[in-house]
Amino acid sequence: MLMRAAPSGPVLSVRGLKKHFGGVRALDGIDLEVRAGEILGVIGPNGAGKTALINTITGFYRAGEGRILLGDTDITALSMNRIGHLGVGRTFQNIRLFRRMTVLENVLVAIKAFAERPLHALFGMADRKQAKERAMHWLRLLQLDGKADQLASSLSYGDARRLEIARALAGAPSVLLLDEPAAGMNDAETEQLTRDIRTIRESVQAIVLIEHDMGLIRALSDRIVAMDYGRKIAEGSADEVLKHPEVLRAYLGDDEETPEASA
Repeated sequence: MLMRAAPSGPVLSVRGLKKHFGGVRALDGIDLEVRAGEILGVIGPNGAGKTALINTITGFYRAGEGRILLGDTDITALSMNRIGHLGVGRTFQNIRLFRRMTVLENVLVAIKAFAERPLHALFGMADRKQAKERAMHWLRLLQLDGKADQLASSLSYGDARRLEIARALAGAPSVLLLDEPAAGMNDAETEQLTRDIRTIRESVQAIVLIEHDMGLIRALSDRIVAMDYGRKIAEGSADEVLKHPEVLRAYLGDDEETPEASA
């Protein structure tokens, strides 16, 4: 699977994005750009607005103000389904798999041609073969091909996380948004996840990585954006952002830990 041709400008742009829930400003005028070929890390303490950002980009939440551009296409007011079809894929903090379906079936349902015409794909020999080959490609990439016929419910926690990534990739996204993919993983699983993300970055134009694990963020991110109270408070390299006064203030509070220690 080849990566799509990169656009000349940013792959994804967020301009003045706001999302309020009553008096809570989940997003308070966020501006950011995701560049072709990069992994953009997004960090911030709990409640900073990181997941609200992903939910608004993907259409799960409707933006109150601002614009979201996928390349040159304004996706701000589009449905989740349409945004996904245009090329925005995501994973969730809480794993969302079809646990009574096999590993292979979980990936098949994300392939656009299969999802749009499931009966045709089921009974059309050529379509079914092609869909299965595509699904198996992603499973091989995430080292899950040997478990294709197992029920998703039988997977270890780390493998379930990786299956969710494989399913997101099967939707052929240009931008992949990973919402805390290392949450709940042990050290060995996190090391494997780091290798997996380095592998899959060649299959998409860009990745947005939301994480509390600063080791993972440092290892993978080309740039980092830090958020707090729905605002962007810093942007730059890992060293620049993690030493920024606003970032230290957001993480420190009354404690005496660095962002790395508190992650």
